[in-house]
Amino acid sequence: MPKIPLLPARKVIRALVRLGFYVDHQKGSHIVLKDEATKTKTIVVPNHPEIDRKTLKSILKQAEVDLDTLLDMLIMVK
Repeated sequence: MPKIPLLPARKVIRALVRLGFYVDHQKGSHIVLKDEATKTKTIVVPNHPEIDRKTLKSILKQAEVDLDTLLDMLIMVK
């Protein structure tokens, strides 16, 4: 597994949308995404220029997505 990179929130959100999540709402600088299929998974992404590595790891764990899948989606987003 590659080292977790520092990524901007916009790219992470776009990749999660491609993986089946949708933006539910935003409160302050936190964007809330939900799973389209079950609508039970809720993920909060801070809208920052760079998401901390530990925060990104937690987001991936909540979304049940591995880092390689997210990076593949990021390549598609460019």
